[in-house]
Amino acid sequence: MFDQILFIVWRESVEAILVIGIMHAWLVQSGTRAGLRYLWGGVVAGLVLAGLMGAALMGANTWLTGTAQEVFQAVLVLTACLLITQMVLWMRTKGRTLKAELESGLASAVSSGSYWGVATLVAIAVAREGAETVVFLYGMGAASLQSGGIASFSLAAGLGFALAVATFMALQLGSRLFSWKLFFRVTEILLLLLAASLLMSGLEQLIGLGYLPAGLDPLWDSSWLLDDGSGLGGLLATFAGYRAWPATTMVVGYLGYWVIVASLMKRQRKIERVDQRRQLTARARS
Repeated sequence: MFDQILFIVWRESVEAILVIGIMHAWLVQSGTRAGLRYLWGGVVAGLVLAGLMGAALMGANTWLTGTAQEVFQAVLVLTACLLITQMVLWMRTKGRTLKAELESGLASAVSSGSYWGVATLVAIAVAREGAETVVFLYGMGAASLQSGGIASFSLAAGLGFALAVATFMALQLGSRLFSWKLFFRVTEILLLLLAASLLMSGLEQLIGLGYLPAGLDPLWDSSWLLDDGSGLGGLLATFAGYRAWPATTMVVGYLGYWVIVASLMKRQRKIERVDQRRQLTARARS
């Protein structure tokens, strides 16, 4: 769990820092330094919004009891799986134009003389990343709170944020050695594996509660080869959803997840190729 928390905070923090870095650089280079205090005000507002969302989720967890609490946690875990997958697909299509879209939004806000527009833009961007992090970490945070492991949770989150700052600086300083494109491609794969792991956890909980049929359980036993409780097996269980004794429903859900993700990515690539051909045709005609 420590590794999962560190990775999620690291990846989401890098995205948030990247957005803030783009906005900060644009304001400085365009000579509109007056907007910087609105920028940092927007960052604070975004963090407050994300914190309020986290407090609301933890409050709901405290309010619910027994089976309702377990169902709520399973639903949040499955929601996190869907959000991570959606975020990866969104970044694959919007990542290339993110910088241009942010700068266009900033230019529009500054030209209208409203620096509050800058604050709103950055607050929405930071709150979005923060809210995603809250949902992704909700289940792990609730479990840490109940087991008294909140110190370990906080340490992992702190290290993840520190690592994100270091990663951003390294990528900025060593752009010839490191590539943002490669960084996002590698972390996208890790995020999809993590989403599949969350899916397995959610299905496992719903099967345990009797809301889903298990089918043949277990479908196989590979614990003699790779135990999922420790070592490499434990790491694969945490980051890729590996189970040594999976129920049939879990295996079907896991395979179904990757078939759906592969289909959506194939559809994305097809749409991108069509768009590229249209752009080339339009340029040739002009």
